[in-house]
Amino acid sequence: MIAGAGGDDAEDWARILLRMYTRFAEQKGWATTMLHLHKNDHDGVKNATFRVEGAFAYGLLKGEMGVHRLVRISPFSSKKLRHTSFAYLEVLPILPKTADIEVRDDDLDISFARSSGPGGQNVNKRSTAVRIVHKPSGIQVHVDSERGQAANRDIALSILRAKLYTIREESRRKEIDGLKGEIPTKIEWGSQIRSYVVHPYQMVKDHRTGAESSNVDAVLDGDLDLFIEHDLLR
Repeated sequence: MIAGAGGDDAEDWARILLRMYTRFAEQKGWATTMLHLHKNDHDGVKNATFRVEGAFAYGLLKGEMGVHRLVRISPFSSKKLRHTSFAYLEVLPILPKTADIEVRDDDLDISFARSSGPGGQNVNKRSTAVRIVHKPSGIQVHVDSERGQAANRDIALSILRAKLYTIREESRRKEIDGLKGEIPTKIEWGSQIRSYVVHPYQMVKDHRTGAESSNVDAVLDGDLDLFIEHDLLR
């Protein structure tokens, strides 16, 4: 989860989306684990990485990958102005170790820092958080959920492999279909897959399938079945 254009509003929107997907996972009986969470001073989310484990979790959630747009009266505006915010959700599979994705040690820049994750004061005094940069692609992964460097490094490498796998499969699909373009890197106007409008009217609309709901509160509380079902039927 990454906050996009919109400053404090976008980071608050990323927080709301993170809660929405956590609630959806709870309703499905899936387990969620926060791997990395970077907040701002207003409890908004700059970026977050979390793991979801459960039956058909990836198959149901992969269609949620993309830019999500929110239109509302900004709680950060003293003049109560309407504001548009964006956040990007990336959905990756958990790959088996036997998956054909090679990651060379020479291609990695690995650094360690004090963990801000769970585990108590003793953990935070040691450099347990892991940041991996894949130099050929520029992909960065940060994990601080576990008590030790080795565990965080293993999780970070698994996320990196999943990202590389997703890029490879997307490239293959485009080659087969004769498509051009890239996964959106600008989290702003024109790239959203879904809009959540709170003001001046109430509506959630998926721009790919046309699915709509006027019950914005229910959707933001994790009621995503309508949109996921329409996506699966595309």
